[in-house]
Parts: sequence; C-alpha cells; structure tokens
Amino acid sequence: MGEAAPGDPSPGMPPEFELDVDRYDRRGYAEAVYCAGKTPEQVGAIAGAVRDAPGATLFTRADPEHARAVRAALPGVFEDPAARLLAWPPQPPEPTGGLVVVACAGTSDLPVAREAFHTVRYLGRRAELVADVGVAGLSRILDRVAELRRARAIVVVAGMDGALPGVVAGLVSAPVVAVPTSVGYGAAFAGLAPLLTMLNACAPGVGVVNIDNGYGGGHLAAQIAAP
Repeated sequence: MGEAAPGDPSPGMPPEFELDVDRYDRRGYAEAVYCAGKTPEQVGAIAGAVRDAPGATLFTRADPEHARAVRAALPGVFEDPAARLLAWPPQPPEPTGGLVVVACAGTSDLPVAREAFHTVRYLGRRAELVADVGVAGLSRILDRVAELRRARAIVVVAGMDGALPGVVAGLVSAPVVAVPTSVGYGAAFAGLAPLLTMLNACAPGVGVVNIDNGYGGGHLAAQIAAP
C-alpha cells in the first residue's frame, strides 16, 4: 500500500480513522486512544495500527470488550482493569526527569488515580502512588509530607468535597495537578462540587483538569516533571 495522500486516513486504517502518527515527533508523547464511544472492532483496528508506532500508546476508558480486542491485536499488552487502561509496549520507558506522586483521597478514587499513575509511568517519569489519604483523617496526609516534598509534581485525586488538593498545595513547593472525581453523594453533583472547590483553592500552585480525567492529570504532571 502506498503512502497516504494529505487528508487521507492513516495507511491500513478504516476510513473513519486518521491517527496522529506524528504526535510523538511533534510533542514527545504518542497519541492516546480514548476507547469509550468506539466499538471493540474500531479499537482493535487502532491497536493493530500502533503496534510499531514510536513511544507508548495508552488505551483509556477501555471496557472488557475493548480490552479483549486490544489483547487480540497486541498480545502481552499491559492492562490495569481497575484503571480501565492498557499500554503498549507493555514495559514503560526508562524514567527520566523528576518524581511524580499521585495521591488520592479515598479508595473509591483509585480507578482515576491509577489512570493518572500509569499515564505518568508510560510518559517516562518515575511515579509513586499514595492512596486513602483524604482530609476526613488529616493525619494520614500529614504523615506523608516528606514523601510529597520529594516530588517535582503532584497529582491529587479527590471527590466529595474535593478539599485535598488545596491542603497538599499548602504543604509543598511543587505544582499540584488537581483531578476531581465523580465520587460522592448527590450534592457532589457527579464531580461538579469537587471541581468548583479545586478551582477555588486558596493555596497557590493548583491547576485543575476535568472530572475523572486521570489521563489528563497524569499527562500534565509528566510534562511538568520532564528533564
């Protein structure tokens, strides 16, 4: 098959796809595949097309059918079912740059936190995960301050009242990337309440990504911590 002409889909892809095959050369990070809304057949075709692509390709928001299609196209692919994330190649690159700590308020926030954690790893940074350190038991995060202060960037994932990123930002010098989650009772409004809390954080140095966007939070932190 000849090279694709400008405006044509990526070679070997169905006509509804046009992979951003130059993203790694342009930005230093490969394209990520958001699986939600795609059929398993579409995701499987994309997985086959990125087998030899440069950099690490992440498949996010993958349900079991998506994951099965990716495994069929890329045997041995890394998978974290809790995070609904797969990564190819299966081993992350050798880390460079600074440490990124991913902290989450509660166990219910772990799927989003793990998405952020793996994104950081596969974008080439050293990552550590600190779980279940929400402000309902403030001593838990205070006990981890020394670890947090070693980080170049910190991702803080929280739902309900969303107070944890502001607390962390008041304890450290590193930038904090806040990720609100849709975890919480009705007045949390599926993540809107923690989103607004994080946007209104009084501690400086807090940036906020969209609700449940662990990938976006991890990506931004990995860029901050780049060498």
